[in-house]
Amino acid sequence: MQLLLEGISKKVGAETWLYNMDLAPRTGEVTVLLGATQAGKTSLMRIMAGLDVPSTGRVCVDAADVTGMPVRQRNVAMVYQQFINYPSLRVADNIASPLKLRGENNIDQRVREIAGRLHIEMFLDRYPAELSGGQQQRVALARALAKGAPLMLLDEPLVNLDYKLREELREELTQLFAAGDSTVIYATTEPGEALLLGGYTAVLDGGELLQYGPTAEVFHAPKSLRVARAFSDPPMNLMAAVVTAQGVQLVGGPDLAMVLPAGATGSVTVGVRASALRESRRDGDITLAGKVELAEISGSDTFVHVSTAVGELVAQLTGVHFFELGAALSLYLQPSQVYVFDAGGALLVAPQRQGGF
Repeated sequence: MQLLLEGISKKVGAETWLYNMDLAPRTGEVTVLLGATQAGKTSLMRIMAGLDVPSTGRVCVDAADVTGMPVRQRNVAMVYQQFINYPSLRVADNIASPLKLRGENNIDQRVREIAGRLHIEMFLDRYPAELSGGQQQRVALARALAKGAPLMLLDEPLVNLDYKLREELREELTQLFAAGDSTVIYATTEPGEALLLGGYTAVLDGGELLQYGPTAEVFHAPKSLRVARAFSDPPMNLMAAVVTAQGVQLVGGPDLAMVLPAGATGSVTVGVRASALRESRRDGDITLAGKVELAEISGSDTFVHVSTAVGELVAQLTGVHFFELGAALSLYLQPSQVYVFDAGGALLVAPQRQGGF
């Protein structure tokens, strides 16, 4: 199934919820809609599903214009933030419901097969109210998979689950999507989730489509400062700088030797991902001296906030580290690991990728 959105916009009263945009999700691939709350992800999904009609533009499926065609006439499966199941039906009957509507044979076998893929086969005789939140969301996902729709829309399906359940389901969903042939649209506010799912990512902000492309390319080469802010967790460190003959100089800090595009002049913004800052020095590093303002341990990483002459920086250090508040700490950085954005926010320089993601 080929989904195509052309010139889509959405206005509600005097407010613009979606600005004019084109989007052609890849058939059989996962397309992640990434953006903060109220970026426009749900509004765009509702138009894809046929729940809403765009103010301008059209929605095409396999070259046929389906704009305005109600959702009941489309073959679409959708999973929401809130797990929605039929409370009066057992889990097995919830999963079987789309199979029965299609009049399929061997329904019991198909239900057990799908339940096994989501590890809920032991709950088939229970009612949704007897399950935990994570288990209920698995049932909702299983019913969506059973529908076998060529288009699956998942609107932040894991947001209401606890951290451990989210991690488990993310890995399982990645495998399930890879094994299927549906076009999957997955909305999330979390950059890490987009990276894990891979595929393609569309970055939304304030109702605008900022960038769309292979997830790795969008992450490593955000075409603007707005994309870099949206696709970075923790937020990208941003520092004011000016262009020099040798590269750029951080305002209040050291020079960074680099080659800029011809014609680059004046004020620029230097961006550094938290993972690019280190507490150990290597050859060619620049030094950013400061003092510890805060240290947070998250999983197997430590996020340390350091006040420096170029502003407060956040470094993501692998492992568990302990720092005294107010203690002196120098962070080190390779100039080749920085982003440079011009005065209008457009990308001038991105770090070179060295294998891997």
